[in-house]
Formats: sequence, structure tokens, C-alpha cells
Amino acid sequence: MKSHASPRSPAALDLVRLCAKALDEKKAGDLRVLDVSAQSSITDFLVLATGTSEPHLRALRVELEKVIDASGTRIVGMELAQESGWLVIDAFDVMVHLFLPDLREKYQLERLWKDAVEVSVPSLLAEPRKPAKKKAAPKMKAAKPARKPAAKRRKN
Repeated sequence: MKSHASPRSPAALDLVRLCAKALDEKKAGDLRVLDVSAQSSITDFLVLATGTSEPHLRALRVELEKVIDASGTRIVGMELAQESGWLVIDAFDVMVHLFLPDLREKYQLERLWKDAVEVSVPSLLAEPRKPAKKKAAPKMKAAKPARKPAAKRRKN
């Protein structure tokens, strides 16, 4: 059972955002994020995505591993059965499922977790708005120093 301070912690949401961006950049299909914190005792979020082929699934997995590692989050486990068409990456608060299209259709995890709250992927992918910067006063150009007279050429 999970034993962290609060469901849907900011760190978990940040990790979901990083995973969603990584999957989107690598052209994962049908990207969905489900908040299952009210239904699950083992994770807060499910990230579901579809790859076009086994090599595409591997590329998605490698990219996710990089992003998760870079965030300082520990990967608890991975299910990487060769040529299975379904990869699972467990990062405790966030569990990512990557499918080939036929298996995504077959297992329909979205229906299994139909009581979960769907998180808007476009809002996750949108860059957070940064506070407007104050306009700095225009800088005055420094006056150029006076030119020294060019040395006269000597005539031979």
C-alpha cells in the first residue's frame, strides 16, 4: 500500500507532466492520463499511450526511463516482456502503460478505470505561464570615445 504524504502530490503531477511531454514528443498515440488516487491503493496516476510497433514501444520506454531518471524518481519496476505489445513502467505514484493498438483495444484499461478522473493532456502539455517580466528602463548608449588622429604616413 502507498505510504506517501498526500494523494496527487505536486511531485506526482510534475512526473505525470514530464511523462506526457516525453510521450507526446516521441509521437505516442492516444495519450490519456487517469487520476486513480481515489480508486487505487498502489498508484495515483495511470498514463496510457499507444505505439505503432515494437521498436516504437522500445523508443517510448527508453525516453520515459531518461525522463524519470532525470527527475530523480526511482523506477519501482518494469514489465518488458519481449514482443508482448504491452510495456509497464511503475514509478510508484505514476504507472505508465504502453501498448500496441490491438492490445490497447483488447484490454481497454480506460473502461476498467472508468470511475477515475481523466486529466486533460493538453493542459499537461501546455507550458506553465511564467510571470510577466518588468520592462527594464532602456539603457543609454555610452558615448563613443573620441578617435585619435590617424598617424601620418611617412613619405620615402
